[in-house]
Amino acid sequence: MPKIKARRQKAGTARNAQESTIQLSVYDGARQPFAQKQILLRVSDGQQGAQFSKFVKGPNVTIKVPFHDNLFDNYTVLVTCNGYRDVGFYPVKVLQNLDRKLDLMLVSQKAKYDFLPWSELSVKYARYATFLSCAGDTSKAKEHYETLATDKPAALASLLNLTAAMSVIQLPHGTPLDYFKRIEWDDSLAQDRFFAFADEEIVQQVRTAATQHTFVQEPAPGLFHGDATSSFKQVQFGEANVQLTFHEKTSDTIKGVRCIRIEPDIDYHSDLGAHALLEVIPNTILHGLTDPQVVYVLRWIAGQQSGVPGFDPSYTLV
Repeated sequence: MPKIKARRQKAGTARNAQESTIQLSVYDGARQPFAQKQILLRVSDGQQGAQFSKFVKGPNVTIKVPFHDNLFDNYTVLVTCNGYRDVGFYPVKVLQNLDRKLDLMLVSQKAKYDFLPWSELSVKYARYATFLSCAGDTSKAKEHYETLATDKPAALASLLNLTAAMSVIQLPHGTPLDYFKRIEWDDSLAQDRFFAFADEEIVQQVRTAATQHTFVQEPAPGLFHGDATSSFKQVQFGEANVQLTFHEKTSDTIKGVRCIRIEPDIDYHSDLGAHALLEVIPNTILHGLTDPQVVYVLRWIAGQQSGVPGFDPSYTLV
């Protein structure tokens, strides 16, 4: 494992009596150690002072940086490789006597989705298959899954991203997946969101979760979500949090249960201002949509930094 030592700040700019260590590991879209050994690594401190920029041998690199015991210790780490999407993380907050572990993912700019056959998904990811079959017809769910994998792979990837992310959100009772009754398998199923009907109890469950600081309520939900009556965003991660938007004026009774329309999606950014400026506005102007490959990378990295079970939506990027 190569060891890289960052330069120190000039005398008088910051206190730097100690060094800290960042243990960087780089993975590919299949969540395996990155095979392309040569990567460009750039590190800057909390005041955007460049520490170094050089090619190093991966996938594991030990980075030595100055420890200041102040805002300079919020480092930015960026990794680049020709033919791959740039990736990075901020803040990489270093400590004096504890190595800081950082996992990043480099995905090819031409990456394709590699989905499991339904027969394998239903065994290895039974919870996902059960959710996709929430309307009660497994054969129909299988048909929709296979059609999307062929005709609309980005939409299927988005659906699986959301399925995986919602499966580990703990509400007062169960997870969001437990409340879904029917997925809308039509043109509204897009690469950045889908619509479904869920037991109306989910609204109260999410409101209660908001009082426990698992979600925050978004103001003016109709601004970005049409006739939405309320919307709540998960706050567990710095990026790629689930947002649950409720359209309570649209309802249906499914197997004797009153259900309301629900719209799950995942935004790149947790900050509403950053979301509006960097995601919604460009998507509106350029008619672009949130890229499920970017969501996949951001959510995986965010989970690795938070120490939660690894994000695994059942597919990989190859």
